Amino acid sequence: MIETVLRITFSLLVVLLLAWGLSKVARKPLAGRGGGHLSVIARQQLSRNSSVAIVRVTDRALVLGVTDGQVTLLTETDLAALQEQREEPEERVPVSLPAAVPTADSSPADEVAAGRNPLAGSALSPQTWKTALETLRERTARN
Repeated sequence: MIETVLRITFSLLVVLLLAWGLSKVARKPLAGRGGGHLSVIARQQLSRNSSVAIVRVTDRALVLGVTDGQVTLLTETDLAALQEQREEPEERVPVSLPAAVPTADSSPADEVAAGRNPLAGSALSPQTWKTALETLRERTARN
């Protein structure tokens, strides 16, 4: 009886160790196995089921359209030109905000005290709804 329990325990232990070892092997990325000749440089989601990807293949960059059903080659470009474009910093221009925009240290109570409506322009503002209703009345009025 004890011999049967030991055999079952040992067999279960071997199966669990085998499953653990296979899970470790399966988690390794595929790029590490093949030498790294293929990698995704950038990917932009267009809709729920479609995106555009830039893929590096050795010294070329492929622009691919990717959907659930297929992958389409959109264009091929030089990898060096793409990397030069990515290295250039974007020029950012500071924008001055008008005084009507509340600052981070102001509160809605300050806005009301100053005579401004803190909801002006939002969907919660009664004036917004009045303007929308008037616009609809003008468009649907019969002449």
